[in-house]
Amino acid sequence: MTNYESVLIARQDLGTSQVNNIVSELSDVIKKEGGEVVKVDNWGLKNLAYRIKKNRKGHYVLMNITAPANAIAEFERIMRFNEDIIRYMTVKVDEFNSELSSSGETSAVEE
Repeated sequence: MTNYESVLIARQDLGTSQVNNIVSELSDVIKKEGGEVVKVDNWGLKNLAYRIKKNRKGHYVLMNITAPANAIAEFERIMRFNEDIIRYMTVKVDEFNSELSSSGETSAVEE
């Protein structure tokens, strides 16, 4: 299966529990299609660079997903029709980003 990173931005007037419900519904879609949500990272309420659908802020959520392509197509179809999600982007990656080191920088491997 292929690895994907998906970031979604939910409306600013939603509560944290509502955002978590949206994420769990999307995770169920992935699982039903034969994929797996490896990690969910909720970044919280952040300012947007510009207004999107009259919103100045949004709840950002990063999801690391391992799934076949048809699962991602269904996942994005569900997000497209959800009015609480104002933007989303899913990108195919070779491997998921590792955690940052304690100094705040990723360590580079020298050969």
